[in-house]
Amino acid sequence: PHNEPVLSYAPGSPERAALKTALTAVGSRQEDIPAVVGGREIRSGQTQDVVSPHCHGRVLAKVHQAEAKTVESAIQSAVDAQRDWGNWRFEDRAAVFLRAAELLATRHRQLLNAATMLGQSKTAYQAEIDSACELIDFLRFNVHFAERIYHEQPDSAPGAWNRMDHRPLEGFIYAITPFNFTAIGGNLPAAPALMGNAVVWKPAATASLSNWHFFKLLEEAGLPPGVINFLPGDPIRISEALLADRRLAGIHFTGSTAVFQTLWKSVASNLDRYAGYPRVVGETGGKDFILAHPSADVDALSVGIVRGAYEYQGQKCSAASRAYIPDTLWPAVRDRVVAMIQDIRMGDVADFRNFMGAVIDRRSFTRLRDHLERAKRDAGVTVVAGGGTDDSIGYFVEPTLLQVENPAYRLMCEEIFGPVLTAHVYPAARWRETLTLVDQT
Repeated sequence: PHNEPVLSYAPGSPERAALKTALTAVGSRQEDIPAVVGGREIRSGQTQDVVSPHCHGRVLAKVHQAEAKTVESAIQSAVDAQRDWGNWRFEDRAAVFLRAAELLATRHRQLLNAATMLGQSKTAYQAEIDSACELIDFLRFNVHFAERIYHEQPDSAPGAWNRMDHRPLEGFIYAITPFNFTAIGGNLPAAPALMGNAVVWKPAATASLSNWHFFKLLEEAGLPPGVINFLPGDPIRISEALLADRRLAGIHFTGSTAVFQTLWKSVASNLDRYAGYPRVVGETGGKDFILAHPSADVDALSVGIVRGAYEYQGQKCSAASRAYIPDTLWPAVRDRVVAMIQDIRMGDVADFRNFMGAVIDRRSFTRLRDHLERAKRDAGVTVVAGGGTDDSIGYFVEPTLLQVENPAYRLMCEEIFGPVLTAHVYPAARWRETLTLVDQT
């Protein structure tokens, strides 16, 4: 496989026109999103709204919340479907996901991009590299890597043929997906399904729109009913039910460190009731840093800071969140970064001139606003740029650069998942001590 090319969306390009048409179509209707269990759409009547973060008065979808009986039904559906699905030839399972990749690369590309832009407030470029290219790559490269796993076999001795048979797990996989990447939302249930497992997929509420469209794409690609069961709803109640079930075979998770640790502890406390040992796979956040050596190129460093900290409003596990800049470079870096921040446009992502949209929801907005208000009051903290918030139309947080004297200040230590970079200026002569400081913070 080869990486899917990133389209430019330049003025006058066909992809730009197609995306604008898709944005109008997705934004003009309100989706009614059910739970899907064994291929059956289940509408509880208890719904949660999906709104555009940059225009929270616009309701894009109403998502039916799964009830307890639906959760139990999803588990049984997955277990039942896995008996047949796990016996499919690998080539036949792979064909489903390769077909999905082709559909996404062509006819469904702008639908997924538009749903990601409007539902998760990504710009056209951020959506393209996520809900199109990365998800297409996941689908194609997963097949390639799976094929390699099946191909790698032990040596055979004279008179004997040694053969490794890779069997899917017995039971169901619980896939818990985040809001910030449509690609991860699609990959976490699809990857185990490719290997013959059956999945109960709990999408993030705020990513329900794009995740729903991808689920429908999988159905169109030929995924049999029950192999992946789509289960929106209360994450705590759903997790409590699924983690308590004897048939839990594995967890595939991306999200916060605290949530993953809670899941792992719950699995450990339930070990004696499971049929086997559940496989637990998780990716969580962190406190990513930029550490500048005194020899760093100021222009490259400044661009790295701005793109790393403020693209997609800093809502990435890979986002730059803290920076350590030598005092010999700080004045020049500060001035360049501030100039670029002042040039950033923020607003509706359907306006392709905007570099930033809004943070994902009111909870995130409130947390970020509170952090910034506290920072403005704290001694030893300088708001170098930004620091403003506005939730009158959407959940907007300005790209913010803070300078702190204390390298152990809370915003140098705590991941807050927003467009806030906190910088500590260190004496250029104390490079080795700063390496230790970064590692221990």
